[in-house]
Amino acid sequence: MIRIVTCARLAALQHDADGARARAREIQGAADRAYAGHLRTVYDLTADAEAAERAAEANRADAETVRELLERTEAQLANARATVTEQAARIEALSAPPSADASMALLLYYGKPHSIHPDRSAAYAYAATLGAPSSGWVPVGERPAAGLRWVCVSFIYDAARDHFRSVVAPAVEPLGGAA
Repeated sequence: MIRIVTCARLAALQHDADGARARAREIQGAADRAYAGHLRTVYDLTADAEAAERAAEANRADAETVRELLERTEAQLANARATVTEQAARIEALSAPPSADASMALLLYYGKPHSIHPDRSAAYAYAATLGAPSSGWVPVGERPAAGLRWVCVSFIYDAARDHFRSVVAPAVEPLGGAA
C-alpha cells in the first residue's frame, strides 16, 4: 500500500519526533543525574566503610595493647598479693610471743646492750653490717664484756615469770662436796 504524505503530516511527524527527542533528552538527563547521585552515594559509602575499617583496626590494636597491659597488671597484682601474704606470715611469725624454750641473742657493744635478735646468726649478720667481723666470734669467758667491742650473749625470755635468763648457766661448785 502506498501512502501519500502531505507537508502537514510531515510537519506533524517532525514535531512529534522533535518532542520525542526532547523527552528522551529529559529522561536521559534525569537518568544521568540519578546515576551520578548513585555514584556519589557509592563513593560516600565506600569512603565511610574504609574509614570504619581503619577505625576498627585502630580499635583492635588499642584493645590488644590494653589486653597486654591488663595481663602485665594482673601478673604484678599476683606478685604483690604473694608478697603481701608472705610478709603477713613473716609479721605474724615475728610478732608472736617467743616460746619459753626459744633462745634469743643479745648483742652488746662495749658491754652495753645494743640490740636483740632471734638467734646468734641473725645477731652476727647484723653486727657485720655495722663493721664487726663476720667470723671469729669467741665466747666471753672470763674477759669483761665492757672490754670487747662486740659480744653476743644467748638468753631465754621466761614469759611466765616475765624475766630473762641466760642460756649458759654459770658453773656452780656443789656445796659440801655433794655430787
